[in-house]
Amino acid sequence: MKKVAITGNIGSGKSWVCELFRQRLDIPVYNSDDAAKRMYFEPDAREKLVKRFGKSIYLSDSEIDRKYLADLVFHDEMAQRDLEGILYPALFVDFRRWMERQNAPYVLFESALVFEKRLEKRFDAVVMVSASEQTRLRRAMFRDHCDEATVRARMAKQWPEEGKRLLADYVIWHEKDDEDEALWEQIIKVNESVSS
Repeated sequence: MKKVAITGNIGSGKSWVCELFRQRLDIPVYNSDDAAKRMYFEPDAREKLVKRFGKSIYLSDSEIDRKYLADLVFHDEMAQRDLEGILYPALFVDFRRWMERQNAPYVLFESALVFEKRLEKRFDAVVMVSASEQTRLRRAMFRDHCDEATVRARMAKQWPEEGKRLLADYVIWHEKDDEDEALWEQIIKVNESVSS
C-alpha cells in the first residue's frame, strides 16, 4: 500500500480536500495533528516527556499544559528538537499500525509541516494543496476568528507556498471555498496517478 503525504499552508483548504478524498474516493486519511495530540499520552512517550521536561507539562492524566510546553520550546531550539524526537517516532509507529488496518490502494497522511520537518522521504508521493495568499488569509481569519496580523504571524512560521509547490509531486489548486468541478478534476487526476 502506498503512503502519500498531503500538505498545505494555513488556509489552503487541505482538510476539505482530504475530506473529498475520504468521502468520494474512500481513501483513508490519517490526521497527524490529531494523532500527535494522542502521542503525549502513549505510555512510552509520556515517560520520556516527563523525564525530559518534568511532570509540569501535564495538567492531568488527559491534559497537557499547552502554554507551559509552548513557552518551553518556543525559546529553546534544543527543547523543540527533543520534543519532536520523542513525539515523531511514536507518531510513525501509530501511523504504521493504523495503515495495517486499512484496505485501499494508498493512504493519505495529512500534515501541514511535511517539508518543514523533512518528512517527505517517508512517503511515496507528496500532494500540496495551494491557494492564493489572499484566499488563505481570508479562510484562516474566518475559521479561527482572528485578525490578519495573527494569521500572518502563523504564515511566517511556514515555508513559502512557492517553494513547497516546487518540491511536491502533485499540486492541487483550491481557490474556491466550495467544491467545484476544477477541484474535483484535480483530485481525480491525483487519485488515478497515485493508484496506478
